[in-house]
Amino acid sequence: MLRGWARMNFRRSEFDVTNRINTTDPVCVKLEVARIHRQLYARSQADALIHAFDDIVRLYRGEYPGYAACDTDYHDLQHVLEVTLAMARLLDGYERSRGDGPAMADKLFQLGVICALFHDCGYIRKRSDKRHRNGAEYTTRHVTRGARFLKGYLPTIGMEEFADVAGSIVHFTGYERPVASIRVPAPIYRLVGSLLGSADIIAQMSDRCYLEKCRDRLFPEFVAGGITKKKTGDGEIVIFASAEDLVRKTPSFYQNASRRLDTDLGGCYQYAKTHFGGTNLYMDAVQQNVRFAERLGPGGIASLKRHPPSTIN
Repeated sequence: MLRGWARMNFRRSEFDVTNRINTTDPVCVKLEVARIHRQLYARSQADALIHAFDDIVRLYRGEYPGYAACDTDYHDLQHVLEVTLAMARLLDGYERSRGDGPAMADKLFQLGVICALFHDCGYIRKRSDKRHRNGAEYTTRHVTRGARFLKGYLPTIGMEEFADVAGSIVHFTGYERPVASIRVPAPIYRLVGSLLGSADIIAQMSDRCYLEKCRDRLFPEFVAGGITKKKTGDGEIVIFASAEDLVRKTPSFYQNASRRLDTDLGGCYQYAKTHFGGTNLYMDAVQQNVRFAERLGPGGIASLKRHPPSTIN
């Protein structure tokens, strides 16, 4: 069956790397994560996890008290669900292959999944916010906002003992703090954070439409967030001149992401290989996207419409 999952030529745009989970459907993702949890912890109920799935959907759809609907096109609900699914798989892969390593207790599994669900909630604007026109304006501090939200949210679902550490865990997904400087009360929490940071990278870079989303969705967010240019003592340095420039820099971004995955995050992405039974479908899809980006010529952006990455080997 794994060989069938690995056939990427006909992967559907809304589906995950196995081509069987619709990541635009919260129910599909919730059922798959619950299945993974149930196989690991047969006698446990995932009440907090299920509650959190329902609440994140409400939050992103503008149905959560005090918050407007998500208005960031790249960091949307599908992105959150893709990262959450990847996180559950990495947690599963770790627990099944840890040997003498520390056990991933049931509540820690649920905490990791919940942190994945809410890792980007800092992009969501409050209804009372009159200063910001789009959540992307929070780009440089969205992780801190999300950490603050989680601290208040976790006690409402019976996870109050993790209210403080959850904020540190979500910081493994961002760049507001160097990974080495993130403080956690025990090594197991650093592991959960490293798994989450890894899930965030591999989930988005393996997306069937990653390059198209960079062009059409991520670049406008970067503009709104003010991070296409960097101020220096001599003026400004242009980081991304255009959407096309962003796509063309995918290979160099992947090199940086690889160093982060292997060095800062301890190679945790490799646990996906255990989950899938021998093949890391995430990294296969990531490398496919990178190879396609490397092939883009002068008219490269337009060619994305004619030859999407999933049709190129």
